Amino acid sequence: MLWISELILQNQPSTFAELASLVRQRAREGDRFLRMDVKPPYPDTPENWEDRLEVAFTSTVDRDEAAPD
Repeated sequence: MLWISELILQNQPSTFAELASLVRQRAREGDRFLRMDVKPPYPDTPENWEDRLEVAFTSTVDRDEAAPD
């Protein structure tokens, strides 16, 4: 389970964009569940931050796997 608070503490991203990138990376590495337990404390955090992180987490399917030839 990937907790947003742990990801922030372990990696100390300085922007929301960096956090979203970390979420995407962890999903690619095999994390299956995302828990949004804290609101990211960045000035660039959008109002719909939960939706944006969910999209970053769930849109990591490798295109080669998703579209067979």
